[in-house]
Amino acid sequence: MKIWTLLENTRQAEAFTAEHGLSLYIETGRRRILLDTGQTGAFAANAAALGVDLAAVDTAVLSHGHYDHGGGLERFLALNRTAALYLSRHAFEAHYHGPEKYIGLDPALQRHAGRLVYVADAAVSLGDSLKLVPAAGLEQRYPARAGGLQVMENGVLQPEDFRHEIYLLAEENGRRVLFSGCSHKGVRNLLDWFRPDVFVGGFHCTGLDPASSGAQELAGMAAAMQRSDAVFYTGHCTGQAAYEYFKQRLGPRLHRLSTGRMFTL
Repeated sequence: MKIWTLLENTRQAEAFTAEHGLSLYIETGRRRILLDTGQTGAFAANAAALGVDLAAVDTAVLSHGHYDHGGGLERFLALNRTAALYLSRHAFEAHYHGPEKYIGLDPALQRHAGRLVYVADAAVSLGDSLKLVPAAGLEQRYPARAGGLQVMENGVLQPEDFRHEIYLLAEENGRRVLFSGCSHKGVRNLLDWFRPDVFVGGFHCTGLDPASSGAQELAGMAAAMQRSDAVFYTGHCTGQAAYEYFKQRLGPRLHRLSTGRMFTL
């Protein structure tokens, strides 16, 4: 399995564009998968610079309904005329950060109804040992931190429960590889649910200070990660302070995602 980081908050070289967001291109033995598109079309320019042909993607997945993961979808759908786009049935709900900042998807994307495949609250097999698992169908053991994120329900903003989050699980060469855009439901829950050998994605730790208010939560996450046998690739919403904290505890089992980086599992 090969994975290209088409877009992330940081970059490997000045030739690439970085922005707050995430986009990954994944090649398995038989499949070409795009997971998320960042917040603009920058992921597509980076893909071209890396020699990645987005027109050849056979499956696209949106991990959740936030602008920094789905803002480039219009660009992808223009470049690729055939791939189905899988997303949660909750993805187009109105998501906010605070009372005024809308962070959801562009509702106009719904005009591409023929390309959109909505995932309900049960796992969906994509074939070739690939599976989409919605958060809405999983019982969480550990609390998930909303972090100021909200969803509009009946005209009233409520703390997010992240029911619009879905995960891509790929099994190849006897290993379970979990892809999670932001892990809003909590890294500890995802490790409990999937028992992955490799975990790729953001950890939703931005703003958590290991030396003060975030100490307890980060310690719990680190302990769960240490108990697991997984190798981790992370960035985007993990935050630099949390990344350095985890790196001290996980050492070579933790790797940094960065725009332009390709790695093989």
